Formats: sequence, structure tokens, C-alpha cells
Amino acid sequence: MKKLFLACVLAAGALSVVTPTGAAQADTRICDQYGSTTIGGRYVVMNNRWGTTAEQCINVTGSGFSIASQRGTGNTSGAPVSYPAVYYGCHYTNCSPGSVLPRQVSAIRSATSSINYTYVSGATYDAAYDIWLDPTPRTNGVNQQEIMIWFNRQGSIQPIGSVVGTTTIGGRSWQVWQGSNGSNAVISYVAPSAITSWSFSVLDFINDVRNRGAITNSWYLTSIQAGFEPWVGGTGLAVSSFSASVTA
Repeated sequence: MKKLFLACVLAAGALSVVTPTGAAQADTRICDQYGSTTIGGRYVVMNNRWGTTAEQCINVTGSGFSIASQRGTGNTSGAPVSYPAVYYGCHYTNCSPGSVLPRQVSAIRSATSSINYTYVSGATYDAAYDIWLDPTPRTNGVNQQEIMIWFNRQGSIQPIGSVVGTTTIGGRSWQVWQGSNGSNAVISYVAPSAITSWSFSVLDFINDVRNRGAITNSWYLTSIQAGFEPWVGGTGLAVSSFSASVTA
């Protein structure tokens, strides 16, 4: 739901302290609305404050990021205020260093990822892992299919669309939601309880979406992302580590 409503792409701003190339040092602070930097010479971390004019700042470490401040407030029956995240692949023309994405699904032998989240209480948010696909090898703009994996949710929020069933992927049970945000289709997999860390196959989720008829093997995987959608609060939320690997 988030970045797809962006009216502009990544921009620079006076509030940012951004490392433009190379690995970010610990506690690099980004407050610019769409500010970003790279970590590990492999991933991009973005602030992506797309839904509010209120301040949001993130601290970027060598392996992830944390939300240092988040002053926006979203309507819990509507969209969140932002999607700070770390990703591998391409997002609105900003591609991670050395990425093999976009890559046609039929040409992917394996796609794996590991994630470690840190949660806080007293905020309204979801911990969202995003997988983006499109019929074309798109590196900019809106992709047609979004896969969301909700590792955790707090507060009276819910995914886009409605419940269409349950499934088991990666040895875990998931409630499945399906719908559209008006810009792209969304299939969401919601964990019944919070998951703080997991190593899994991204292809398992892509294959489930394909089996539902939403995509075909001719579609392209464009990016793999992990972050948070805050509605209210969120200071202290963190992706302490993230990795992704795609083998063609």
C-alpha cells in the first residue's frame, strides 16, 4: 500500500545526513522524506516517509536500521504514514549495488532471505516484508503485484482486501488476504503471532501467488524488502539484520 502512492521519487533534503556511496557507518541518520543510503555494499536502506509531513528519522547501521523518531499519525482504517525499509533489487529507479534483479521468475533457481526484527509496545504498526513483481523488468514506478508478509502487527489495523483463506508456507501457518490498493494488486500473508527472526525461501511465497493465478513464471521479481508500516508511533522499531540472495 505504501510507496505506491508516492508522488515523486527519491529526493535530497537539508535534514538528511546520507552516505551516498559505499557502506554506511553505524548510526548514520536519515531524516529526509525519501533519503536513502547503502549498507554492506549490497542493500539500500530508505526512510520513505510517503504519507505524512511530520518528521521521521532512521538510524542506519552496518546491518539494518532503527526508527529514531516518528511523529506522524495515520488513520488506522486507512493507510500508514511511511515504509522505512531495507531492500535488495530496484525501487523507483534506485537499485541496490550489484543486484541481479529484475529477474524473470522462470529464470530464478533460488531466492532466499533472512530477517531479524526488534519490536516495541505502545505503537500501531506492522512489520512488513515486501516482494514486488511485474510483467516487465521494471526498475521504476509501480509494480503490478505486491506480496506482503506480516511478521507482526500491533493495533487495530489490517491488510488490504479481505481474507481468502489460510495456507502453510515454510512450515508456518498464514492467514491470506487479497485485494487492491487502486494502484496494484496485493496478496498478504499474516502470521498468527509475532515472528522476530526467520530464514526462508522467497520463492515459496512467489510460487503460492502464482498458484493462485495472480502471476505467471514470465513475470519479473524486481525487489525484496523488509521494514515497518507505522500508523502511530514506532520509535525503536528495528530491522537488526537483513540478507537476501537470488540465484539465476
